[in-house]
Amino acid sequence: MNELLEVDGLVVDYGRARALDGADLRVAAGRTVGVVGESGSGKSTLGAAIGRLLPRQARVEAGEVRVGGERMLDLRPAELRRLRRGRLGFVFQDPIASLDPTMRVGRQLRLVLGRRGDVAAHLARVGLDAARVASAYPHQLSGGMAQRVAIALAMAASPELLVADEPTASLDAQVREKVLDVVFALAAEAGTSIVWLSHDLPAVARRCDRVAVMYGGRVVESGPAAAVLGAPAHPYTAALAGSAPAAAAPGVRLRPVPGRPPVLTGPSPGCAFEPRCPFAEERCAVERPAPVRVGEQDALCHRAADLVGELEVVA
Repeated sequence: MNELLEVDGLVVDYGRARALDGADLRVAAGRTVGVVGESGSGKSTLGAAIGRLLPRQARVEAGEVRVGGERMLDLRPAELRRLRRGRLGFVFQDPIASLDPTMRVGRQLRLVLGRRGDVAAHLARVGLDAARVASAYPHQLSGGMAQRVAIALAMAASPELLVADEPTASLDAQVREKVLDVVFALAAEAGTSIVWLSHDLPAVARRCDRVAVMYGGRVVESGPAAAVLGAPAHPYTAALAGSAPAAAAPGVRLRPVPGRPPVLTGPSPGCAFEPRCPFAEERCAVERPAPVRVGEQDALCHRAADLVGELEVVA
């Protein structure tokens, strides 16, 4: 399959804190991938690294990011701008912060589209009143409207890959679904691949082809969404699915993941989930797990093959 995005062994530090500890991710052209995990698992750092948008204090210690075969970390500034402009789109958590507060919406969109682009048409296709919104400043828009503007900007050039980092986190439930409908409809129309960073497991299961589960700065399980979230191969995935409020049936007691996520200051010597894992054995603390193929998914777990069927109890 044609891989549009390839992330291999990516290690990123913020000072003494390790955010990514050898993350791997593959996204094929035209596919939608949900990246899930607890806060602090490394999702946002991975999303920023895809477009080389990491903050100054971040250091890439190892690994590679390739978009369409181009090595992002080696590109010169002009080459990086060209690739971002032509192949990448981004939608961030805070839509107001991602827009220029000193410039009217129509002018911002015009800068992206160029002289021949139809500003009104691009605003209309994300469900906005083009005449009113084009003349407004970002602070004059509601959160949902501002996020639709951000989507219009991100999709204006029909990018090959869209990175959406919790794009509906600040919106209410009704607006959230409408905004997601717009994102996925426009991506499907343009053939755009999506990397969606999210905490909403049920929504990811409904909308994404594949899922990548992050923990301790690594992708600990990946595969088709139905397989990963329906029959987990990694104990963390099962525990995460069992603790998701939106997925619980009425009257069912949630089972929070015990303990706390790790705060890494270097490479994890073994499995980062070992202190919280009910299935851990002695080698899990000292032996770093390699990917194991279980059914349709890959899992970073020494016991993945042994636990087939047992993890349903945890989930």
